[in-house]
Amino acid sequence: MPRIIREPALIPAEGGKRIEEFVGGIRSGDTSVSVARMVAPGGWQEPGQRPDFREVTLVLRGRLRVESEDGERNVSAGQAIVVDPGEWVRYSCPDEDGAEYVAICLPAFSPDTVNRDDDPA
Repeated sequence: MPRIIREPALIPAEGGKRIEEFVGGIRSGDTSVSVARMVAPGGWQEPGQRPDFREVTLVLRGRLRVESEDGERNVSAGQAIVVDPGEWVRYSCPDEDGAEYVAICLPAFSPDTVNRDDDPA
C-alpha cells in the first residue's frame, strides 16, 4: 500500500548542515535505499569518505563542490552526480548562499558504511 511520509526525521550534522531523511534507516527503517534533503550553509565542508553505497546527488539550489581522487567537480542546480561504492569523495559548499540538494543512497546511508576520513579537527 502506498505510504505518505508526512515529515522527515531531522538528523544532527556538524557545520550547520541540515539533514532531513524522508526514507532510510532512521525515518522509515528501510535499509535498501535512503532519500534525504540536505541544506548546507555557505563554506560548509564535510570530511572525505569512501562509502559502501552508491550515492546519487541532485542539486536543487546553489552549487555543490565534489572532490574525488581524479579531480574536482562543481555540480549546479538542475544537475546530478553519481558516486559509486568504494570511491573516495568529499562534498562542500563553496558559495556564500549555500546549497540545497537531495541525496539518494543505495543501499541506505548508515554511519557504519560511510567510512569517513578521520576528522583533523
